[in-house]
Amino acid sequence: MKRILLSLTFLCSIFSNAQETGENSLGSWHMYFGTNRVSEKFSIHTEGQLRYYEQAENFNQLLLRTGLNYHINPNAIATMGYGYITTDGTFEEFPDETNSREHRIFEQLILKNKVGDFLFEHRYRLEQRFLDFGETTDTQHRARYRLQVTLPLTKTFFLNFYDEIFLNLQDEVFGQNRLYAALGVNVTNNLSVQAGYLKNHFPSANFDRLQIGVTYNPDLRGIFNKNDSGS
Repeated sequence: MKRILLSLTFLCSIFSNAQETGENSLGSWHMYFGTNRVSEKFSIHTEGQLRYYEQAENFNQLLLRTGLNYHINPNAIATMGYGYITTDGTFEEFPDETNSREHRIFEQLILKNKVGDFLFEHRYRLEQRFLDFGETTDTQHRARYRLQVTLPLTKTFFLNFYDEIFLNLQDEVFGQNRLYAALGVNVTNNLSVQAGYLKNHFPSANFDRLQIGVTYNPDLRGIFNKNDSGS
């Protein structure tokens, strides 16, 4: 219990020091993630995110992403997927920005390892981005690397941290960096909830976001096996 209270104090101190630079409003991201196992080696990734300039209002971005995962072994997963993103960039502080739509293809490798009680996850991702600004279109390529560390506090509570860097494969190399800290709750064996804070750093600004994330990983192998046996 003492570790949980110390963790809450740490996260609250981060929240209180948010909004140092960049946008004046503290925004929010509301997220769902799912990994649905369909066979011993394959699973389906599902994801939806609603991002706001302010707390659950003043829409900024909708992100929908899916992919097919290949489980090389328990600590290595390869993925190929697709994302659809719509962005409203016309916040009052950015009058020159325009709305955009994006179709995105990505390739990804996740490697996991454990050191003591700490669970490490390395995520390597390549993205091909097809952007539509209405009057103009653009194609861009990007590489991303995320180091995530999870620390179980009890069987129910855990801490989650990550840092992710985005590197453009054209023009200016540095794209952005995301630093994240959260307290999570394991509701069931395949359902968890996290509440945390994200510092999103761009070359010209920093943005502060509160995040609420739900991860639900039901195993669908029983459904698929049942359908196969009846065919």
